[in-house]
Amino acid sequence: MNFPPDLVLFDCDGVLVDSEPLSNVVIQDNLARHGLNISIDQVEDYFVGGTLAGVMTTAREMGARLPDDWLDSMYSEIFDVLAAEVEPVPGIVGVLDALDAAGIGYAVGSNGPHRKMEITLTRTGLWTRLLGCIYSREDVTHPKPAPDVYLKAAADAGVPPERCVVIEDSPSGARAGKAAGMACLGYVAGTDPERLAPICDALFRSMDDLPGLLNLRTLA
Repeated sequence: MNFPPDLVLFDCDGVLVDSEPLSNVVIQDNLARHGLNISIDQVEDYFVGGTLAGVMTTAREMGARLPDDWLDSMYSEIFDVLAAEVEPVPGIVGVLDALDAAGIGYAVGSNGPHRKMEITLTRTGLWTRLLGCIYSREDVTHPKPAPDVYLKAAADAGVPPERCVVIEDSPSGARAGKAAGMACLGYVAGTDPERLAPICDALFRSMDDLPGLLNLRTLA
């Protein structure tokens, strides 16, 4: 597609809010208490970009002894840490400012629940700014890597998929964007570029570079 797009769709965790390092440590510690000792790198490889329900299924297959109420207790642990510690991804406010200045819309599409996004986006000062264009896997039939959440966001905005670009930091999310028929840019500040390079149209390491990739500066 020719940039700039008509709509930019952001993943939430790891793209808008720097929540993944915090969540990964909580997951690692919790699974260790339930008999599964894995490294942070393994947590990232197995679980980043998915759902906690998926974590539960995979962890049990790997030998974790998880109680039936694990999902609720795990959400509670993660939410407590995020509410106290999560910060915005460096540079993301400048990206949103540039999109506003260019008159380009944006929305959020996440595999996380709405409650989690309310916590992280409120603490980081983004909740009010994004209210009304926040989409969760709770809003659609299938989570990422299915394209449902991005297709719904685009449809509600009245923008065809080919005029959208997705910003993702996980292979699962990038596959969702591509399956939706959208361009996808991979944010690799905290992700191994080799995991996203085969899927994304381009990679970038700093949010300061994103306005240029989207060709926003030509609109000034």
